[in-house]
Amino acid sequence: MIEPRTLKGFRDHLPAQALVRERILDVARRVYRSYGFAPIDTPALEYLEILTGKGSEETDKQLYRFKDHGGRDVGMRFDLTVPFARFAAQHVHELGLPFKRYHLAAVWRGENTQRGRYREFMQCDFDTIGTTSPVADLEMVLVVHDLLAAIGVERFTIRINDRRVLAGILGRLGLADKATTVLRSLDKLGKATPEAVAAELAGHGVTAEAVAALLEMAGLRGTAGDVLARLGGLVGDSEPGRAGVAALAAIVAGGRDAGVADGRIAVDPSIARGLDYYTGIVLESFLDDLPTLGSICSGGRYDNLAGLYTKQPLPGVGASLGIDRLLAGLEELHGVATVETPAEVFLVHFDERHLGDYLRIAAALRAAGMAVEFFPEAKKVGQQLKLAAKRGFPAAVVIGSDEFAAGTAQFKNLATQQSVTIDWHGDLHVLVDAIHSLLEAAKQRPPASVSRAASDS
Repeated sequence: MIEPRTLKGFRDHLPAQALVRERILDVARRVYRSYGFAPIDTPALEYLEILTGKGSEETDKQLYRFKDHGGRDVGMRFDLTVPFARFAAQHVHELGLPFKRYHLAAVWRGENTQRGRYREFMQCDFDTIGTTSPVADLEMVLVVHDLLAAIGVERFTIRINDRRVLAGILGRLGLADKATTVLRSLDKLGKATPEAVAAELAGHGVTAEAVAALLEMAGLRGTAGDVLARLGGLVGDSEPGRAGVAALAAIVAGGRDAGVADGRIAVDPSIARGLDYYTGIVLESFLDDLPTLGSICSGGRYDNLAGLYTKQPLPGVGASLGIDRLLAGLEELHGVATVETPAEVFLVHFDERHLGDYLRIAAALRAAGMAVEFFPEAKKVGQQLKLAAKRGFPAAVVIGSDEFAAGTAQFKNLATQQSVTIDWHGDLHVLVDAIHSLLEAAKQRPPASVSRAASDS
């Protein structure tokens, strides 16, 4: 016998988890489309040269890579942004600019597994390519806000920074030549202690005075206005730094104009993002009640990435929802989701002699927009109802020989265990209308917290 098991960092998704995840994906599609983003798809495998050297040394090490049957060096995508840059360069003349896309798909990284982090996980990306307009930067932040709100996350903060601010400060500290190394180290703040980050910076040859200045900068907290004022002093007359501070101020103001609550967008100088391709604004989003989980939605501006594949300028900006980490956080905060079911009505198979009638009833209910599971075998009614309740059906419909003869049906609310008799006398329209009304009432029972958070509110 072969032992049934999964690889480390890879998971099976049982129906209850998969259904909640699909709900969130449906919400993401709706929010992205509401801003004009269109869906695309790209292959899981790319030529290795497409992927390497684009994220960081760490992502290069984490790449799943091998030779395919044709002897070609290939790799599995580690994110959706790098393949999108290749896609845009290849199809730009068909797309027109600016182009807005979303992509919901799995990615793979051979990294150490930890809470909310796996080797195979799904990203929910959206990006705008072909414009440097600050409006596109602001829209990225607004989409993240609307997405998390639509999913039902009530307490979250979007923390923003700008790589140009960091570049300006590094220039003043004489660390411009170590920018990539320093930013990768700073990106570990929140995951590692300040002392550990300080030791790593010192190991890269950063002086104690510069380390202290960097940690002081990264630790700035307060209102957006207060932090921006202090950052303005830190960047001094650095042109990129001043441009970055101005861009952050514009996003805070634009968020306020768009109705985002005060404090929901925070300026956080510690946000650096570890990927090398970011050039401007960067953001990370955190659950207020679980900040140590890490960012659940991250992104930023990358103006030069597509330039690796084409001479045409293709500046881009976008973000990605980490759905697996978000679900891990919601389950940690609120408990495991209630058992869900893809259908709403469980139609009991009571009498084999009425199979044709059951099929006609199920078809009529589905035609009216209700999802129906018809049990395939005429087993004991109690056994069927017990299974239906276990799987989370809100309601079951029971029609046996006596009910068919009398022209009635039993509608059973599986949450309250209450039954209602429906008089339909062979009229399918009457039966369907009655079941629809009773089902809507049955579905009003409060779901579990995670299910509520994941609902299409």
